[in-house]
Amino acid sequence: MSFEDELAEALRRTGEGFTSDPGALAEAGGARGRRLVARRRAVVAGGSALALVLIATAGAYSGGLFGGSDAEGAVHVAAPSPTPPGNGRQTGTGAVTADQMIGKMKALLPGGRIGAPKARGTEDELGPRVGVVYDDGKGPAAIFLSLQRVDPFGSGARAQTECEDKNLHGYDACRTEQLPDGSRLLLHQGYEYPDRREDTKVWRAVLVTVRGFLVDASEWNAAADKGAPVSRTDPPLSIEQLKGLVTSDTWHAALNDLPAAEPEPAPRPESVALRDRKAVDALEQLMTQLGITVPIVSRGGQDSYGYVVLDDGKGKSLVQINVQPAASPSGFSGNSAFTTQSDGTKVREVTGPGEKNKGVTQWKVDTLRDDGLRVLVTAFNTADQNGPVTRPAPALTMKQLRQIALAPEWKLATPAG
Repeated sequence: MSFEDELAEALRRTGEGFTSDPGALAEAGGARGRRLVARRRAVVAGGSALALVLIATAGAYSGGLFGGSDAEGAVHVAAPSPTPPGNGRQTGTGAVTADQMIGKMKALLPGGRIGAPKARGTEDELGPRVGVVYDDGKGPAAIFLSLQRVDPFGSGARAQTECEDKNLHGYDACRTEQLPDGSRLLLHQGYEYPDRREDTKVWRAVLVTVRGFLVDASEWNAAADKGAPVSRTDPPLSIEQLKGLVTSDTWHAALNDLPAAEPEPAPRPESVALRDRKAVDALEQLMTQLGITVPIVSRGGQDSYGYVVLDDGKGKSLVQINVQPAASPSGFSGNSAFTTQSDGTKVREVTGPGEKNKGVTQWKVDTLRDDGLRVLVTAFNTADQNGPVTRPAPALTMKQLRQIALAPEWKLATPAG
């Protein structure tokens, strides 16, 4: 699977947890994906967002992670990686080969049967990765591990080791540990599908060290992340064993062979236009300016996608925003019903059932300006699209959603100074 396909799959998986408009999110995800690929050695995509690049195994191995098959979801074109500082290398020298990656994985796993090994060495432009099907006698399970260099002090690295909002991404357990040497470690026990339509579990450990080493390992209770039946109650490694897998210095030779990541850019000044800020910050600012005083009980998102969960005492309500600076007009063509403002802005309002759970209602205002800026605001009568209904209607009115989407503050601007 090419890196473009892996990225598309990761974006699709992330979107399963929060998208209310697959088309709009695909555009936002594509744009975000291209930015992330362009600096893939410098910044790791956060959270929810770029969740896992997954492994296929056994019968599903034909054209899996290391093969050349089609991935589910849209394919996004990858931009070239920047030239790292120093020696100019974008990949390692090949000091650690694919076979050595497999050998290292086998040496760290407890006694059991290991099959279908697949790997990439440090010379591969996509970075070193290894995956196996492991069976300790209780059922086959996919285990996958990847290595990267990141800016250890950047927001992207921090996002990789923070637990997701449980209102949007259901899981059984999650914690972040600060290790004695300053490294940060995420330990996550969740599910392949947020809506639990299948019982496939995925447990994950992510380590980011002060040297910028990122080790990311995942395991499933099935022989593949998707398309394989559940073979056991839980993944084979305990959470402590998974921790041991990522914290082992066995991986240091490969990580040292990779070039150091570029530092993340400094944060933008607060004076930039709303369209140039993180979507969740823009959403919260506009709510304040518009006098919307419903308490925010949680918030999150990444770059052009953001959300808040509101609670006015009558039940929690999820509000999402997607901001696309150069959107395609496809969503406002053909038979799509919309109105046009005096300044040329197209507006489409939709009220109806949600897309993920029975009984969920969504109210949506989608706008497209002449300069290509698309702002989509959606509110739900639930705190989690995959969860139960929490109130009769969304906490914000259609008028309020319209005010947010059409706010003049979205105008183009550049940072002061």
